[in-house]
Amino acid sequence: MSAQSDSPYGPLLPMPELTPDALRAAVARIAPSRIPALTQHLFEATTNAQQTQSLAPLRAFVHSWAVFVAIERHPERAARLHELERIVADGEQDPSDAIAEIRRIQEAAEAEAQL
Repeated sequence: MSAQSDSPYGPLLPMPELTPDALRAAVARIAPSRIPALTQHLFEATTNAQQTQSLAPLRAFVHSWAVFVAIERHPERAARLHELERIVADGEQDPSDAIAEIRRIQEAAEAEAQL
């Protein structure tokens, strides 16, 4: 795991290795309620990888959960993302700025996870 900090308090945990086991352990620490979703996604990715004889489904799994961990390990970043997602979902205002900020958060998380 590599530690990266963008606030005075730093992340809740270091960025884990990009393996299913390491990502599962990180999710168990920062968002235990998401373990069933991670487990289901891993099952589906593994099944699809076997059926298609391609690693693409497993790469998509790792990418998705690495971004999730990179965001959620920073509580302020995660809270802001969830607020932006609510703005978009509510549809009460122009979502353009919120969508652009969501993308910036995701891009920062991808960079942090070295994806």
